[in-house]
Amino acid sequence: MSTSLSTSGATSSRPPIADAGPQALCAREPRVPAERLVAEMVPPPRFDSVRFDTYNPDPTQPSQSEAVTVLSGFAAGLGGAHASGAGKRRWFSKKPVAAAAPRGVYLDGGYGVGKTHLLASLWHATPAEPALKAFGTFVELTNLVGALGFQQTVQTLGGHRLLCIDEFELDDPGDTVLVSSLLSRLVEQGVALAATSNTLPGKLGEGRFAAADFLREIQGLSAHFRPLRIDGQDYRHRGLPEAPAPFSDEQVAKAAYATEGASLDDFPGLLEHLARVHPSRYGALTDGLTAVCLTDVGPVPDQSTALRLVVLADRLYDREVPVLASGVPFDRLFSEEMLNGGYRKKYFRAISRLTALARDAKPLVSQ
Repeated sequence: MSTSLSTSGATSSRPPIADAGPQALCAREPRVPAERLVAEMVPPPRFDSVRFDTYNPDPTQPSQSEAVTVLSGFAAGLGGAHASGAGKRRWFSKKPVAAAAPRGVYLDGGYGVGKTHLLASLWHATPAEPALKAFGTFVELTNLVGALGFQQTVQTLGGHRLLCIDEFELDDPGDTVLVSSLLSRLVEQGVALAATSNTLPGKLGEGRFAAADFLREIQGLSAHFRPLRIDGQDYRHRGLPEAPAPFSDEQVAKAAYATEGASLDDFPGLLEHLARVHPSRYGALTDGLTAVCLTDVGPVPDQSTALRLVVLADRLYDREVPVLASGVPFDRLFSEEMLNGGYRKKYFRAISRLTALARDAKPLVSQ
């Protein structure tokens, strides 16, 4: 499948030649077919090769080995016929039939215990073709509903064997209700579920997310999930790594011109452009890029803009695209009010991920 990028009114699927200089994210307006949005619901590239046997349980934490055993059995149990008995054709029946037994697991644990590794391993181990399995973050799932509409999303995912949701977020009541309603419909269609979850607002410092909170928030779905606690050292309390010092505008621009496949944008302009592109297309926005170069990075002006930037940071991190920047360090992107508010978990994640990508970008600058 191809994605066309509209630039100054022209449409082309070919990358620009190296002599043309760096690309601009602000010139990209991806048009993403619905089938691509669904086809891309797979574990991100950094989890392509993970499997249960590449997970290294801490011998002092028996729950980690137990999680591998339970999830391996769960994956094996998803083989054979679709739980509804008729795959996607179930959509046309008059009365959906709910699965007879709980067909969901919820991985409960702090940072650094490998929940995403295990969730991706479950996806890989489930004996079904990739087209019948879906993997995405909570935000990607809400964006999918926004792009396709609720009914089409149910119809599209209703024949799947498994839906994995990483970082199920409970900081927006509206989105929680939306996704809970979606999952209820998918359970009726026989789709198995697996999820990890983020921390509720006000509980960031409590060490780990409580399974009871997750199950209470999804209410009617709780009977379909088996909480699976994974103990281990939670590195949330270690604090964020210090963001590297930004480079000058001249250094960033020079690196962009010297790096084939890099983009170059001024940060305020990029933030304005993100408001014109649906978040479900942010992955396509970064197609083919080897690096993102930004000048004049400064504090994000408002929460809506900040949340869009969080999504872009996630997509860049998933694709391991280095980010070279001038302006303020990434740990000064969000105001104290934002970092102390209900979405603070998202903002700390974005800072951590952008900081890691900034470190990856250092070799792009000639010494």
